[in-house]
Amino acid sequence: MLAPSLPHLRLPVTDPAFVQNPYPLLAELRQTQPAFFDPDLNRVVLTRYADIAAVLRDKRFGRSALHRYSRDELGWPPPDPAQAQFDAFNGNHMLDSEPPKHTRLRSLVGLAFTPRRVERLGTRIEAILAGQLRGLDKAGAFDLVADYAEPLPVTVIAELLGVPPEQRAMLRPWSAAIVRLYEPGAGQQAQAEAERAVQDFSALLRGLGQQRRQQPEDDLITALVQAEAAGDRLSEQELIDTCILLLNAGHEASVNGLAAGVLALLRKRGQWEMLVEAAPREDSLPLFRRAIEELLRYDSPLPMFERIALEPLELHGAALKPGDRVSLLYASGNRDPLKFEQPDALNLSRDPNPHLTFGLGIHYCLGAPLARLELALSLRALCRALPGLRLANPDGPGQYTGGFVIRGLARLDVVAD
Repeated sequence: MLAPSLPHLRLPVTDPAFVQNPYPLLAELRQTQPAFFDPDLNRVVLTRYADIAAVLRDKRFGRSALHRYSRDELGWPPPDPAQAQFDAFNGNHMLDSEPPKHTRLRSLVGLAFTPRRVERLGTRIEAILAGQLRGLDKAGAFDLVADYAEPLPVTVIAELLGVPPEQRAMLRPWSAAIVRLYEPGAGQQAQAEAERAVQDFSALLRGLGQQRRQQPEDDLITALVQAEAAGDRLSEQELIDTCILLLNAGHEASVNGLAAGVLALLRKRGQWEMLVEAAPREDSLPLFRRAIEELLRYDSPLPMFERIALEPLELHGAALKPGDRVSLLYASGNRDPLKFEQPDALNLSRDPNPHLTFGLGIHYCLGAPLARLELALSLRALCRALPGLRLANPDGPGQYTGGFVIRGLARLDVVAD
């Protein structure tokens, strides 16, 4: 890809300082370079909300182009045999599919992943949270990521799918290995770990799928096995890849969103105390739901997504051909002053709040209702149980995992006073 009409800039996506705090540079780029070409990423990068939203809604862009063209026609290199399982997974799930396959898969999964099923989880989520919080008030210092943010989403998605407790230990490591390969510059070790994770996770799900066909249970794997529209069902491989996707998407953003949100609140103490005051009320959940929307806007756990050109077109004066990639900086769009008043301020009562974190258009996140429910209940439970929570090192930088496509804290040391 070559975009000579655009400025050539390199986004420092592997620089720890940028990953820790990308917002000053993103603000500068929004003002001076709404679109540029990154020769390292080999793609056009968009920084403003309106441009990002337009691409997300434009049917000339998609998550994949292989439903229309061969790799040769796109000028793409042949598949890497070292990540054959990973590539097959990406090619089968609905996130990286386009109509009509995407429409079919989303319709079938939607039959099982219903709002009623999600809302029914509320009582169970609160019970899990109570168990996680037990003892943390007496623990003194603890890591909010490992001891609170991580366990809930993994447990919830595992229970939702129907993965037995004795088979859940590897779910988080498998997911972490898989999503690491989405980061620019992932090396051979990351490639090998992702390939192994897809193989091992697929073997587990294949066995569970076969069991549910013989002995249905009240879980999502059973619902996916039984989901049928116009005589059509998911194949075994589609079932497996859908479940892997649901695990990855169903907890990565929740873990990272909650940890980043708590960090922001503890740095803005007045906002935390406002939530603490409201938390004991039974009618407080709508307030926490609105707060979560603002926290996801303020510090997005998914800062950068991409789309692929499906036909020749022009974007900001650059001529794109089929297969050319465009990076969409959600984290930048979510702080765009042309869309949000005082975008760098944390305003928990912001309404409306049309942030980009869950996407737009046909690929809008199917799991958004579950993520919102988990995050709101998790934050409210934390405020109720540990109102005096504070950062162990209030002046220190957060410790991030190093990824930018999926950005999250590696740990967050807090103290329960």
